[in-house]
Amino acid sequence: MPQPTPAGTLVVGAGQAGVQLAGSLRQLGDRSPITLVGAEPHPPYQRPPLSKDFLTGSVAADSLAFRAPAWYVQQRIALVRGDRVVEVALPERGRPGTARTAGGRTLRFARLALTVGARPRRLDVPGAGLDGVHYLRDLDDAVRLRENLDAAARVVVVGGGFIGLEAAAAARALGKQVTVVEATDRLAPRAVAPVVSEFLRCAHERRGTTVLLGAEVVGFGGAGRVEAVRLADGRELAAHLVLVGVGVVPRTELAEAIGLECDDEIGGIVTDDAARTSHRAVVAAGDCTALPHPVTGEGRVRLESVPGAVAQAGTAAATLLGRAPGPRAVPWFWSNQGDLRLQIAGLSTGYDSVAVRGEPGGESLTALYYRDGALIAVDAVNAPADYLVVRKALATGRTLPADKAVDASTPLKNLLAG
Repeated sequence: MPQPTPAGTLVVGAGQAGVQLAGSLRQLGDRSPITLVGAEPHPPYQRPPLSKDFLTGSVAADSLAFRAPAWYVQQRIALVRGDRVVEVALPERGRPGTARTAGGRTLRFARLALTVGARPRRLDVPGAGLDGVHYLRDLDDAVRLRENLDAAARVVVVGGGFIGLEAAAAARALGKQVTVVEATDRLAPRAVAPVVSEFLRCAHERRGTTVLLGAEVVGFGGAGRVEAVRLADGRELAAHLVLVGVGVVPRTELAEAIGLECDDEIGGIVTDDAARTSHRAVVAAGDCTALPHPVTGEGRVRLESVPGAVAQAGTAAATLLGRAPGPRAVPWFWSNQGDLRLQIAGLSTGYDSVAVRGEPGGESLTALYYRDGALIAVDAVNAPADYLVVRKALATGRTLPADKAVDASTPLKNLLAG
């Protein structure tokens, strides 16, 4: 029978946020025991390459690990792989908390961190269980997808968000005939302005991808294996492989079971700006959380990004040690879609105007978002110089005049200097 571990910090979830949180505790001088529990059998690994370089075969699975095995030993972080925490009793009246895993382990802890991530949102339509219908969230998903791509000539991607567009570009690079099906009237509608959506549509279509907008999937057809994607307007698309990328659902089951507050509207475990949950002994970080707007502090948002997870995990580690979190960092994000590199800084939620540099039919475009005349975010596609200038402006609380920013012949760095 496994022996209980000494009380210390238990980190549930061994993704980006979990590894960062455990490492940050050590960097901040914490010497108490740390246990990091991951449900997957693999060593903790990077997820962003799964929809890009891993699919094309440019990188191998063993190159994705965050850290070498020796690092966990050196940092005295007990890494538990291939097991899932299924029950938690929180600390009470000076007694440590306990967690039980599906594999029968009992883990004692004084402090708890939930970094449990999110799961893919599933399509509930006829034929959704056919072989050849894939989702992409973890390494095992990516391995199966890559293996099946070899024999697939026609690929249909359901969902025109970033993951779908990244995977579409990867499949196209492998010589596949690719169709992206998006239910709304534009690509990445929750993330970018219409002008950026149109730029992405034009760019992907120029490269050979067919993009269908306003196309609702109502089912999949095939005898045991997917052969067609059925649309609400009666069309059928031939398909040898389907990738569904229609968003994610935060994993809140464990948090709800132990009575933590969760957001019913946007989903996620509710945290404050110090990553504290509704229980004083529990923090949370990463895709599973709903946190205050990182710039204004108003309302709640979900930041599904590596930089967001890293920043929140560092804040959570400081909070567990009774330290004040550092200054708020400007949120940033990237999406590599073949030779299209989209870089985002800030949060465009609530914008009322957009200044655009470039044309939707071109090869580079920058969209600067404003609210009440103040610069709040940027989307830059193949425009790294613009991105860096706006990110610096946001970090220093400065703005760029929109009427001058639209002149693509004027470098933004000149406006910032002015």
